[in-house]
Amino acid sequence: MSARPDGTEPQIQHGRVFLRAAEREDIPSFMTWINDWRMVRTLGMRAPMSLAMEEHWFEGMLERQGQSAYNFVACLLEDDRPIGTCGFHELDLANGSAALGIGIGRPEDRGRGLGTEMLRALLGFGFGFLRLERVWLDVYETNPGARRVYERVGFVYEGALRHAIFREGRYVDVVRMSILADEWRAVAAPGTPGAG
Repeated sequence: MSARPDGTEPQIQHGRVFLRAAEREDIPSFMTWINDWRMVRTLGMRAPMSLAMEEHWFEGMLERQGQSAYNFVACLLEDDRPIGTCGFHELDLANGSAALGIGIGRPEDRGRGLGTEMLRALLGFGFGFLRLERVWLDVYETNPGARRVYERVGFVYEGALRHAIFREGRYVDVVRMSILADEWRAVAAPGTPGAG
């Protein structure tokens, strides 16, 4: 395990990235990220978020944490700088299933492999500590780069919800992908949580 600048070792990490709980002090970063079209064009959002709306979401997130969801802030190990968010929602521990969501806030942090490292950290937590059997996600057909990242981590195509959303002037398909615990164990590095 790698240490943070203060010498502590994060509970959830992979490569250059670690995941931590969200704090109220993160809300200004969330506001910047969630109101930038370059980030939200691949999410289900339709309109800008106000500070009051984000604070309301944050309060609900605190109530759901560990119950029906796990939300994390992804930070760089080298300097603790927040780079994005990721987590599980629609968490069904009885059946070992969860949906996954991920976003990298600043454009300059995209395309550097950080999303892959965030995914590996989150999946290690899900398959290792939560003992999930299946993690699934939806990705818009207009986001082929994200789909390649998901495939690189081990997600497989399940099907498409045809013309499921209206984005940028047209209807587009939503692709459903998933990864099972055995598939994760086959691609996870030895020593990674949930790898075996």
